[in-house]
Amino acid sequence: MNKREEELRKSIGKKIKLARARANYTQEELAEKLSLSPRYISQLERGIAFGSATTITSVCNALNIGSDFLFEDLIKNNDSKNVSDLISFSFLENYMKLNNYNRLVLEALANELVKLQKATENRQKEA
Repeated sequence: MNKREEELRKSIGKKIKLARARANYTQEELAEKLSLSPRYISQLERGIAFGSATTITSVCNALNIGSDFLFEDLIKNNDSKNVSDLISFSFLENYMKLNNYNRLVLEALANELVKLQKATENRQKEA
């Protein structure tokens, strides 16, 4: 396995782990739901194993995620932006752990910060 493939597998594995945590599944629960072994789920999450198209489709369905969430790092063109280009992975990982109420609070806070930032920029332009 070359370095690029290893990086891609690890990236996909992190995303599977993130989605699994957000879905509140343990590795054992996800494995049972997919008729796979917990060890295999662990290997997927660590980038050691890479599933077949059928396995990846089943993982996406079980975790209620789209394949684009897993594979966005594979396909890049000059016009497209990946989530990782727009937001840090650690922030996204923490965000995914929030319940719906706290997500709404964070969204409201972000909206207010943007308003404050714009107001400050406008005052600086006027000065």
